[in-house]
Amino acid sequence: MPKMKAAIFVEPGRIVLDEKPIPDVGPLDALVRITTTTICGTDVHILKGEYPVARGLTIGHEPVGVIKKLGSAVQGYREGQRVIAGAICTSGHSHAALCGCHAQDGPGTRHGWKGMGGWKFGNTIDGTQAEYVLVPDAMANLAPVPDGLTDEQVLMCPDIMSTGFSGAESGAIRIGDTVAVFAQGPIGLCATAGARLMGATTIIAVDSVPARMEMARSMGADHVVDFTKADPVEEIMRLTDGRGVDVSIEALGRQQTFEGALRVLRPGGTLSSLGVYSGDLKIPLDAFLAGLGDHTIRTTLCPGGKERMRRLMDVIASGRVDTRPLVTHRFTLDQIEEAYDLFANQRDGVLKVAITP
Repeated sequence: MPKMKAAIFVEPGRIVLDEKPIPDVGPLDALVRITTTTICGTDVHILKGEYPVARGLTIGHEPVGVIKKLGSAVQGYREGQRVIAGAICTSGHSHAALCGCHAQDGPGTRHGWKGMGGWKFGNTIDGTQAEYVLVPDAMANLAPVPDGLTDEQVLMCPDIMSTGFSGAESGAIRIGDTVAVFAQGPIGLCATAGARLMGATTIIAVDSVPARMEMARSMGADHVVDFTKADPVEEIMRLTDGRGVDVSIEALGRQQTFEGALRVLRPGGTLSSLGVYSGDLKIPLDAFLAGLGDHTIRTTLCPGGKERMRRLMDVIASGRVDTRPLVTHRFTLDQIEEAYDLFANQRDGVLKVAITP
């Protein structure tokens, strides 16, 4: 049986490069040869044992590649075509999908976690940090890459860009809104860009890393708050003349940033939460205004599907957003363990890494 190289979860603290059989292709599937993928912060949660997956699973959920083989029932695609697939794979058959929540299109519960049913790559099925990945329900999930766009231009579309933009979308940002984005990692930077695209006229970014703060300005931030030099809540309230923000986006997954995002909301404002939390959250009574503040707290799982991917690639092609600067380091698949070490420990100013088999 033909084999391929793959990054495999062995146990908490160990993801290693090993060999696995190249997957068989079912009638509705597509086998995609990976040309570029990346490591996500969620993969680091898996590495650390903070999010449970099965031992022996191939990790990764951000594929750019070329169709190697199509299932017998797949129509509208051709072998050799460049494609991406969203991190979230929809089929349209589940209760969640039929209720319009395609990101939750799946079994709904895994290892005691409810939700995230639509996140299959590197979670419930083998993922993309490999030479090949099997894409289920290919006609719902494969999006052709337009001619003229490089792998690195579209690399953020499957997850980081889709998730960051969804933070702005879930916040229902309106023209003229004031928005605060807590944390300017890759998702936070895309949330900043998404807020600008949706019409926010004052965007306040919170971080402490100089390179990320500078990039936040290039992605649309009007003000950048260094939380090591000033209390971000006090500074945001000062910048808004005490009004607070219409929408706050939490993009890190920490108690401190979640609480800060709640405290800066105006009455009736929306907290859009994107972070992956590895512990219980507490909502302070005063920040919550005892439940009487007309606040909305929204959580979002990265939207997927081919139409979402097409729209994101159209944004890239239009020149309105350029995510290429987010790729700061490049590795081959053979160097995946080295790449994990760098990314998990956030050394050398890393934002995102590009992995090429």
